[in-house]
Order: sequence, then structure tokens, then C-alpha cells
Amino acid sequence: MNSGSFVPAEPVDTEKAQVVYDTVVANAGCSGSADTLACLRTVDYTTLLNAVNSVPGIFGYSGVNLAYLPRPDPSDNFFSSSPEVPLYNGAFAKVPVIIGDQEDEGTLFSLSQSNITTDSELNDYFAAGFPTTPRAVVEGYTATYPDDPAAGSPFRTGALNNIYPQFKRLAAITGDIVFNLRRRQYLSVVSSQVPAWSFLDSHLYGTAVLGTFHASDTLEYYNSVPSLTTAATYRQAYVSFINFLDPNAIAAAAPIINWPQYSTSSPQLLQLQAASNNLLADTFRNSSYSYLQANPNAFRT
Repeated sequence: MNSGSFVPAEPVDTEKAQVVYDTVVANAGCSGSADTLACLRTVDYTTLLNAVNSVPGIFGYSGVNLAYLPRPDPSDNFFSSSPEVPLYNGAFAKVPVIIGDQEDEGTLFSLSQSNITTDSELNDYFAAGFPTTPRAVVEGYTATYPDDPAAGSPFRTGALNNIYPQFKRLAAITGDIVFNLRRRQYLSVVSSQVPAWSFLDSHLYGTAVLGTFHASDTLEYYNSVPSLTTAATYRQAYVSFINFLDPNAIAAAAPIINWPQYSTSSPQLLQLQAASNNLLADTFRNSSYSYLQANPNAFRT
């Protein structure tokens, strides 16, 4: 599960989902139809394509607050509840897992919100993105992230790379609430029941503005822009895992190091670096993580 975990989701019949549908219907010219779905099925391809793409996209202002994502349908036994519910009830596939993230998952999705310059505007942005989460809960969560560029993403870069006043803070929150801290929440449940390994990819540390951004791991394991250590680590660990359900079954040779199994008593990540790897305690931004854990029904998108 690369840059993937559970995404808490509003149900399919929520107002947010209805707005998406209504927008597509309007842009397809079907608003006046008695049966809007039947109308959508008759429009030409280009019209439908443009209508479907008329809602906010992943690289737009809303970022990873997506219009299209799996939404639970309470009347459907296949996907009847938000993904965190079955997870915490133990209703997940009991198979070994590798799960990990890029260090700066949120930067790529925080480039176009340059009008967000104050603490209040930051809270307005997230409150609008999570309309069923009480404003006080939103503000409590954002308060766990200091209004200090040195604490933001791309991480470990001090005051650098803050292209607008709230950029690094917004990127840190976005990266955690969808990727990095959701991964830790997932592991807090599954690592006691199945063998699990986790990583943090930092191989592009120092890249201006973006850092080690979302999907930059694909540059390594698909050999587009290979970093010798990172590419070799992914390939050997994944080939080993696919064949033996253990990323260490193929003996490690320098610069690859042994990857310890994840446990809540010793939450260690394999941190992938451009020149060499190391182990990292999975305890960063723990106050933010604890806040998410204390509010399991909040922040459904």
C-alpha cells in the first residue's frame, strides 16, 4: 500500500455527493430533464467528459478533498460503511502488508491555495472540506500544527520553501490527514494481527518546494529517474515480499539494510534516503496523531 490507507468517507447519499452529481448534470445540459441519469446516458462523449471533469480535481484548489472516491452505501452490503469502521472492528483481510508514504505527501496538493494566509483562513479551508466535522474539532486539529514554517512540509527545511504564508502548514496537515498519520492509524490496528512493514520515503529531501512529494516513489521503482539505493531497496524488498511475504527473505547486501517488522511497541519505519537507508521511529507529530485517534468519526471527506 504505497501512499495508501483508509480514507474516511461521507456516504453516497450525503449532500456533498449530491452537489457533485448536480454539477455534472448541469454541465451536461441535463438539469431540465425529468430523469437526469437517463439524460446523462444519452449525451455525447465529449460533453459527458467535460461535465465529469467540471468538478474540483486533485490538483485544484480543493486538493485531495476529492469529488470522486469510493462512498459507502448503507443499503449495500458490499460497501456499507466508511472504511475506518470495519477497520476498527477487525473486518479486514488478514494478510501480510507493506504500507508506506512519501515524507512530503501534501506539498503537491497545496500549491494553488495562495490566498490562505492566516490561521482563520486555514481553518475556513478545512472546515469547508469536512462539513460534517464540527468547527471546534477542525480547529483543535489544526492547532496541533504550529504556525511556523520550520515545522511544516517539506519537512526538515527550516524557514525555506514557504511559497505563501500558510503553505508548509497546509501541506503538513494535508499530507498527514490523508496519508502519513492515517497509515499510522491503520498500523495501530493491523500490526497486531498480521505481519506488517512500513516505510517513509525521503529520497528527494532538499527538492525545492515539493520535497519528497506524492508519487515520487514511482520514479524509483519504475526506473524513470533512479536513485541507486532507493530503486534497489524497493525492487528487492517488493520482489522478496511478493514471493515470500517477507521483504527480508532475500538476503540484504549493502546499501540495503534489514527492514524490521512494525509493531506498536516498537514502531520503526524504514526511511529511504538517496544514498543510504536508516531506521526511523514512527513517532513524529504524535500530538496530531493522538488527536485523530481521539476523534475517529471526524474528517470524513
